[in-house]
Amino acid sequence: MVDVIQTTEPPVGTAPAPRRRTPRIHRAWFVAAVTFVTIIGAAAFRSLPSLLIDPLHDDFGWSRGTIGLAVSVNLALYGLTAPFAAALMDRFGIRRVVAVALIVIALGSGLTVWMNSAWQLLLCWGLLVGLGSGSMALAFAATVTNRWFTERRGLVTGILTAASASGQLVFLPLLAWIVDNYKWRPAAVTVALAALVVVPFVWLLLRDHPADVGLKPYGAKEFVAKPPPVTGAARRTMTVLFKAARTGPFWLLAGSFAICGASTNGLIQTHFVPAAHDHGMPITAAASLLAVIGVFDIVGTIASGWFTDRFDARRLLAVYYALRGVSLLFLPILLAPNVHPPMIFFIVFYGLDWVATVPPTLALCREHYGDDSAIVFGWVLASHQVGAAVVAFAGGVARDVFGSYDVIWYASGALCAAAALMALVIRRRETVSA
Repeated sequence: MVDVIQTTEPPVGTAPAPRRRTPRIHRAWFVAAVTFVTIIGAAAFRSLPSLLIDPLHDDFGWSRGTIGLAVSVNLALYGLTAPFAAALMDRFGIRRVVAVALIVIALGSGLTVWMNSAWQLLLCWGLLVGLGSGSMALAFAATVTNRWFTERRGLVTGILTAASASGQLVFLPLLAWIVDNYKWRPAAVTVALAALVVVPFVWLLLRDHPADVGLKPYGAKEFVAKPPPVTGAARRTMTVLFKAARTGPFWLLAGSFAICGASTNGLIQTHFVPAAHDHGMPITAAASLLAVIGVFDIVGTIASGWFTDRFDARRLLAVYYALRGVSLLFLPILLAPNVHPPMIFFIVFYGLDWVATVPPTLALCREHYGDDSAIVFGWVLASHQVGAAVVAFAGGVARDVFGSYDVIWYASGALCAAAALMALVIRRRETVSA
């Protein structure tokens, strides 16, 4: 009996197939870095609304409620656009959607320089910037994380979420200085230019899927083929919404995240600077405090991502919301003309908790909704921004009616307690062994 030995030698005259060297640092981390820088650039515009309330009121005589309405439209569209943007990324790719979004942001911010009526503020800052920013929302970070990572997802989510705070940190003191010394129009131009600068980086460096460069997702055991483009983005987005809306966890996540938006973007980011200015604090000092929130937000969000990989996401959310609510109850007595130690403690504490809720919320979406988690999270984010929009408008109205923001601080603190309870009653998804 003769054994036939089969060799794997290539035929004579055929060059052996080149072996792809495994890079020391996985490409996924470079994609995450580009995403981080992109969100930083896009976050510049989010630093500006709180600085414009008093200047626009002084220049045009518009009520704070009217200005707050434009900010609320911006915040609402920021959230409502996010789930459709996630579906559009599945259809046209991440790179195209993000590049177009940045251009729309630059257009909306730049056109505000020539506005002279309140409806133009609603159109430029509310509609255009809202639509563009919605495509740059956290659904963008969720899509990148889901495609490029199977391990360290909580950590990466925390890092990308912190990018928004980093943008606030970089631009808020600068924009406050520009508004204080050169009025608000040069600040709007600065925001437009910041968005445009990021576009070449997105187009040249960002990639849609690991398969585009012949790699497995970070931590994956097997190669994952790039899925074909998904048509019917709007239809798919609504289908996912209707499917998720029939489950209890969706409403609990959406409700608690709406309160998250109300107590951060709608309340502190929009009204902290004018509220501190009401108590005699200079605008630049108040803006610097808000920027410090961004510093500690980076630390808190990355730490929250690390915790989310190791602890029960529901309990993390309950702790975050409860502590946030307690801190808001003390804010009215802390506002003063000067920056004092208790105020610094509040800023540090609030910064650590600012968007620490995002990694556990996204983890729960992923746990309950699997492949549709990015779109579901987009809808949960929409509720976040609707909550922010309501409080952005209500805060301006409360200031016009009562002469202070105290009612809004106390109401938001009570809502945070409700969000903590909502997080605790979310049921864990039971896994069935095959």
